[in-house]
Amino acid sequence: MIDDSGYTYVHEHLHIDLSPQKGDVDCRLDQYDLIKEELLQLKLRGVFNIVEVTNRFMGRNHHFIEDLMADTGMNILLSTGYYIDGFFPPELHALSAQEICREMVGEIENGIDGSDLKASLIGEIGSSENTFTDIEKKVFEAAAYAHLETGRPISTHQSMSSMGRQQVMWLKQHGVNMNNVTIGHCDLKDNVDDIIWLIDQGCYVQFDTIGKNGYYPDTKRVDMLEVLSERGYLERVMLSMDITRRSHLKANGGLGFCYLMDVFIPMLRERGISQQEIDTMLKHNPSQLFG
Repeated sequence: MIDDSGYTYVHEHLHIDLSPQKGDVDCRLDQYDLIKEELLQLKLRGVFNIVEVTNRFMGRNHHFIEDLMADTGMNILLSTGYYIDGFFPPELHALSAQEICREMVGEIENGIDGSDLKASLIGEIGSSENTFTDIEKKVFEAAAYAHLETGRPISTHQSMSSMGRQQVMWLKQHGVNMNNVTIGHCDLKDNVDDIIWLIDQGCYVQFDTIGKNGYYPDTKRVDMLEVLSERGYLERVMLSMDITRRSHLKANGGLGFCYLMDVFIPMLRERGISQQEIDTMLKHNPSQLFG
């Protein structure tokens, strides 16, 4: 699954289209040549794996991913599931958790949309900002059943770093061992206490919106990682950028996928984060979770 000779970005989108819901073509990330070039540059920096968390009804495109894998040699893991309320297909409301689970298991065991590509994880499944709706809980319940049947890990989405505790408690209630779960978007507000609580439950946590300084500055992300380092918690932390828009790409004036390696990692080193700790977050932890 994971090529553990290189680094892994654990929460990315290489083809996503949320433009119908957001009314903005910038939310259609589909510029093949630009993305291909950025992945080639990432490989030169030692990033060999991308966990692609675009799932059903988010504009997932397995043909696009197959071509990227062939043209770049990047190892890309695909996902199954549904995102958050407001981005669900209408028919999801009528399905039971068991029926949604069957869809997930099918994509894990048989392949996505008739292709040879199989889902390697269940994600990104999410909760809304400061609330966890009934239909979101149903998707989490389905994810729990699919995880217990297949053993594949679960990757979640927190809207603005909220509701992580509720996600964990709901998954636990449905029998999931937290060692198989990673909680996404933990780095969008001052919440070190919440992050420590999540890690204490056994979860992995993701600092996966690196570079999104308009939401929360990277200097504060570094502050939190420094605290977690001092307390010995980085063995459960993973990193990524969650690039979702055309304007995030380097050629379009954005920071680009290489920003994490070129800018953010040096920021960590300046704060005393060791190379061993960087390897733990970018190599060893993803390898342990995603296999």
